[in-house]
Amino acid sequence: QVQLVESGGGLVQAGGSLRLSCAASGSIFSVSDMDWYRQAPGKQRELVAAISSGGITNYGDSVKGRFTISRDNYKNTVYLQMNSLKPEDTAVYYCHLRPNLAFKGDYWGQGTQVTVSS
Repeated sequence: QVQLVESGGGLVQAGGSLRLSCAASGSIFSVSDMDWYRQAPGKQRELVAAISSGGITNYGDSVKGRFTISRDNYKNTVYLQMNSLKPEDTAVYYCHLRPNLAFKGDYWGQGTQVTVSS
């Protein structure tokens, strides 16, 4: 069983920055692919950023150039650095451990609220 615990959400003004963290329990983090998703009220959950176990990254079009995903395998933690935040970035942000060839588990964190005021 893997637990994912997000932190770092909060209220920020437009143009500001936040860094989200997601700490994973267990010993499989280094071989796992990790994602950040978000869900705004009344909208579907969308992929924000992804990072493979090998460090390859991918971003949603709406956050390219503003958000950066990274990982620290020694701390079993994945990060999402969010800069130049916009009101439309307001959502609950979820950490996701994605199944891959090395590990078939599929786990979600509880989510952390990010609110960007205009």
